[in-house]
Formats: sequence, C-alpha cells, structure tokens
Amino acid sequence: MAIQELTVPTPGPRTPSKPRRLRRDTVTAWLYLAPAGILLAAVLIYPIYQIVLISFFDYGQAQATGAAPLEFIGLGNYRELLSDSQFWIVLANTFVFGGVCVIGGLVVGTALAVLATRVRAVPRMLLFLAALGAWATPAMAGSYVWLFLFDADFGIVNEALSGLGFRSMDGHSWTFGTLSAFGLVAAEVIWCSFPFVMVTMYAGIKAIPEEVLEAAALDGASTWRSARSVILPMLRPLLLIATIQSIIWDFKVFTQIYVMTNGGGVAGRNLVLNVYAYQKAFAGQEYGLGSAIGVLMTLLLLSITGLYVRSQRRSTPWQ
Repeated sequence: MAIQELTVPTPGPRTPSKPRRLRRDTVTAWLYLAPAGILLAAVLIYPIYQIVLISFFDYGQAQATGAAPLEFIGLGNYRELLSDSQFWIVLANTFVFGGVCVIGGLVVGTALAVLATRVRAVPRMLLFLAALGAWATPAMAGSYVWLFLFDADFGIVNEALSGLGFRSMDGHSWTFGTLSAFGLVAAEVIWCSFPFVMVTMYAGIKAIPEEVLEAAALDGASTWRSARSVILPMLRPLLLIATIQSIIWDFKVFTQIYVMTNGGGVAGRNLVLNVYAYQKAFAGQEYGLGSAIGVLMTLLLLSITGLYVRSQRRSTPWQ
C-alpha cells in the first residue's frame, strides 16, 4: 500500500490588514486633496485673517489713508452691531429671504429633475438647455432682465396681467413694496440656482437601480410610498450636498438684492446682511463695522451648515 505524500501548503502573499488599508487609503485621499487645500488656504486664510483683525479696530477712511492712527477697540464693533435694532431687522430679513430661496430652489429643481426622468429625449434636452441657460446667465445680466420683465411702465408681466383683466396692475411697481421686492428677487435667485439642484438630483435618480424600484412595486408600494421610502433615502447624500450649496449661495446673495432694489430698497427695507455690510463698509466708510458684519455672517453660515449636516447624519440609519 503506497503512502501518500503529505504536502504542506505554502503561505501566499500576505494582504495588509483592514486598519492598515484604511490608513493607506486615508493618506492617499489627503495627498489627492492637498493641492486644492493649499490653493484654498492661500486664497481664503489671509483675507479671513485680515477681516477678523480689522473688525477689532476703529477703522475708517482716515485710518485707511493714514491720516489717523489705528485704535484698537476690541469687541466694540460687535457691541455696536448687537445694540443696533436695524441689525436685527436685517438679520431676520436675511434668514427669511435665504430660507425661501433655499426651499424654493430645492423644490423647483427636484420637481424638474423628476419631470426630466419621465419625458422623452427631445423635451428633456430642451429642458436641460433652458436650465443651463439660466445657470450660465451672470447675476448682473439676469437681474436687469427680470427688472425689465417686471418694469412698471414697459414690463411684459404687467401688460399680460392687465390684459387678463387685472387692471390694478397697470403701472404697478414690483420693487416699491417690501414683500413684493423680496419676492421678485427671490424668484430671480431661484431661477438662477435651481439648475444645479435639477442636474444633481437627476443624476441621483438615474443612478438608482431599476431592480430596487421593481421590487418596491412588486411589494405593493405606491408611487408616493416608493418615492418616500426608497428614492428619497437613496438621494439623501445628494440632497445634503445640494442643500449646503444652496444655503451658502442664497444666504450671501448680494448682486440681485443690490441691483433689483437699488441698493436695499426704499429706506433700506430690503437689506440683507451682505448689502448691509457693503453700506456700512463702503458707503459709510466704517470698514471695521463692515468687517464685523462679515465675520458674524461667516459664523452664522458655518453654524447653519453644521447643524444641518449633523441633523441629516442623525436621521440617516446607516451612518
């Protein structure tokens, strides 16, 4: 009886452990991000440092020209702002206006993204071309176009409404009233910002596997239930990105407000923080006070974004 020779398997090449692979992937990711990070640091850190520094000084036109020495006042600019009733009115305007623009952009962009997935190729192409045209229009040019459309004497909108029987719209000024002016500017901002949301959400919807939607349909889920329980959770990361971008863009709107309300509206009734900071810093030549408004606005944006990201992570079950 032959004795079968036993062979001992030789060990193959060792694969790195999971923690080591994670560390290596992390280092690789940071190396890829390093060039962009260095560029952003070079562009942003020094200006932010200068704004924060100026906000602690009584810095006006005399100090800028060297006619008077700088005077360190610490938190004096911040105390002056917080004790000014107009600042709190402008802050409330900024929150309401920015919130309407963010919600409006998300709703319009998401609705058009869903529509784009349900129409044929030619209408979808026309829809995307129109959206990209709105996206590519400069804020200055778009603001003047909207002002022309809603002009009190020659605007197409007033002519159309008057032709439909609304005679009170003859000569109606959309930029005189506080609410109508804010509404007009918000509509223009939404018109400029919804294409980003639409393209982002359209890409996310098209990336959802058909098998997932078919399984939900076989389980008896309605269209609304599939959208709420299947599609929306899978789109949450993209929705988070779109919301953060919209918050950053819409809360720091300047051009549309300044152009369409002629610098903040009648008696400053349409001021937001960016325009308010511009008026204080350049029109009023109080650069220290304007810098303090910029610092407060940056902190507010970071706080809003951080709270939103934290709430979304808590509500996502797999994170």
